[in-house]
Amino acid sequence: MERAAQPAVPLGQMEVFQALQRLHMTIFSQSVSPCGKFLAAGNNYGQIAIFSLSAALSSEAKEESKKPMVTFQAHDGPVYSMVSTDRHLLSAGDGEVKAWLWAEILKKGCKELWRRQPPYRTSLEVPEINALLLMPKENLLILGGGDCQLHAMDLETGTFMWALRGHTDYIHCLALRERSPEVLSGGEDGAVRLWDLRTAKEVQTIEVYKHEVRAHPTLCPPFFLPGHLQCLHLPLCSPPPSQECSRPHNGRWIGCLATDSDWMVCGGGPALTLWHLRSSTPTTVFPMRAPQKHVTFYQDLILSAGQGRCVNQWQLSGELKAQVPGSSPGLLSLSLNQQPAAPECKVLTAAGNSCRVDVFTNLGYRAFSLSF
Repeated sequence: MERAAQPAVPLGQMEVFQALQRLHMTIFSQSVSPCGKFLAAGNNYGQIAIFSLSAALSSEAKEESKKPMVTFQAHDGPVYSMVSTDRHLLSAGDGEVKAWLWAEILKKGCKELWRRQPPYRTSLEVPEINALLLMPKENLLILGGGDCQLHAMDLETGTFMWALRGHTDYIHCLALRERSPEVLSGGEDGAVRLWDLRTAKEVQTIEVYKHEVRAHPTLCPPFFLPGHLQCLHLPLCSPPPSQECSRPHNGRWIGCLATDSDWMVCGGGPALTLWHLRSSTPTTVFPMRAPQKHVTFYQDLILSAGQGRCVNQWQLSGELKAQVPGSSPGLLSLSLNQQPAAPECKVLTAAGNSCRVDVFTNLGYRAFSLSF
């Protein structure tokens, strides 16, 4: 008796699967190589793709130049954050950090160099690591995520030195004050906390949702009453209404922050707001309704992105200078390539809720998109 024939695998099944993956892809993180010529992008499937910026920006670039030169499986879950040292690409996922040698990656030898897991309170705890921050002078890597703590790892020995506790909900973002060994962290609890790494203690807390930017009253213009020669001044005019940082319908969470010495900008559930750190005073509320997921200082501007397709350019006064549309319906990360070794690759890249990384050769328009 003859056996029944096995059903054939439908042709193109793998192509359909890959197309569905790209359709539902989210790119959480980006990092530029030490030489400035390559860009790493990490997605929700745990994959890291390496793009050649120099090839994509070449006058002889083809569509193939905008595809990854190599893609590899880095984590079992999403790649939430990445940073680069002068030799390594560091990536963070659920509960652990991994290291990869850039020199080997560019040879398409994507072998994990090491992995480290912070000392969590229980062995069953596997929180996501949402943010990585390099401190080159101290040779430290700071991690923040779902266990509500900041962990400091010595990059030379791979050991975790201490943990900072203060947040009551998980941490979304980190920023470094370059003039002093101080780190800012923003979390789901609605607080931005400032930590002095010399003492490993919290030195300042700003609960953003409790503040408002108060308008200053002014004198009304002088005028003359009929039959009077003396100029009269009315009392202080009523100021315009104060602008609250709080937006209760969006929640308290702080999803992005950046610092420039004495100044900080942060946003998320509360409005995107510029703060003077020494006085813990908000000075500008930026008129953007959509929650922002990434923000950075750039020259005399502030760049932000979040819900919506646009990269927003703000004057420090709060005026919206420009909105430049991209190809993704929402943006989660911005990366400014300012490596001095590759001035020809000086670009802004933006990624989020799609399989594309938008490339801006200047801040005025999107030049093209890289794609997984």
